[in-house]
Amino acid sequence: MKKSRIAILVFVFVVLCAIVIFGFERWGTSNRNPREELLAQLPAEANTVLGIDLDAMRQSPFAAELYKWAPQTKADPDYAQFVQATAFNYESDLSRVYIAILKRGQSTALFAVADGRFDKKKISAYASQTGTRENRAGKEIFSVPMSGDSRRITFTFLRKDRIALTNNVSLLTLTPQTYNDSDARAWRERFRRLAGSPVFAVVRQDAGAGAELSARTPGGLQSPQLSALVDQLQWITVAGKPEGDHLRVVVEGEGATDASTRQLSDLLNGLLMLAQAGLNDPKLRQQLQPQVREAYLEMLKSADVSEIDRGDTKSVRLIFDVTPNFLEAARQGAPAAPQVPQGPGKILKKKATILN
Repeated sequence: MKKSRIAILVFVFVVLCAIVIFGFERWGTSNRNPREELLAQLPAEANTVLGIDLDAMRQSPFAAELYKWAPQTKADPDYAQFVQATAFNYESDLSRVYIAILKRGQSTALFAVADGRFDKKKISAYASQTGTRENRAGKEIFSVPMSGDSRRITFTFLRKDRIALTNNVSLLTLTPQTYNDSDARAWRERFRRLAGSPVFAVVRQDAGAGAELSARTPGGLQSPQLSALVDQLQWITVAGKPEGDHLRVVVEGEGATDASTRQLSDLLNGLLMLAQAGLNDPKLRQQLQPQVREAYLEMLKSADVSEIDRGDTKSVRLIFDVTPNFLEAARQGAPAAPQVPQGPGKILKKKATILN
């Protein structure tokens, strides 16, 4: 074979390899859906990530029920002016938003990425008039004051339909998560499990969630043991998925040992049974309207507690449904709660009494 022909074949082979590599880099990356792209922008050192896909929620019958239930508020004049100046209204133009919460010492930083129908020219002009604009690390960064507050919100356009915003400007210069980063892989695994849920929260434990739960729980429902068991979890995930006119909610606590997750499972089952028994209490039945009582019973009967072995970790999963009846009952106020026993032994003994 002549050298010229060999050279041509080598050249063609190199070109074909280049095309394959280019195609993989370009089209392989573009196969990631918007959700994955947005989540990949969040800092891996976050303590909590919250997300909602508004486009998906708007298509569900449950959203209509939720809008009917939500209190109607008067339009804020400042927001009305913002909408007029920017042509952006979050109720119709925001597609999806994911928020990372980072605890930095005594302060808390927020970082969010959002997709939507943005008019970059109008938004940039409005931000320049009400705040400041500068170039930093190759990005055009805007900083605007919060209405009636000394704090500021800083944002930048990642592309014409995507923005990143924060209350800490240094977060805008963070490098997106890399696949080989262990923190990023841990977050990505939890995001993967929640892929079908348009509403979700992921909390990486710092041994403070139990105390926070206790502080925010009404006195009659406080349980030191529940708080202690929650503090032993490594991850907590919450997922909400509309199914018809109700919302299926899945809460999962993930820990390292069988003992703690088994105790938590027993405790949750006991609490569910006690709640149902409380709603059947004659005095409480006299205090509650029948439709309110039935709404709470409907939610409790839909609840299910299960244990999951994930190999390296063990999980407890709680599932329940939020229905239109429950939303209406919640509007009228929660029923008075009986005092929760302080140990699983008491709860299990109470369960046996109820079953008998």
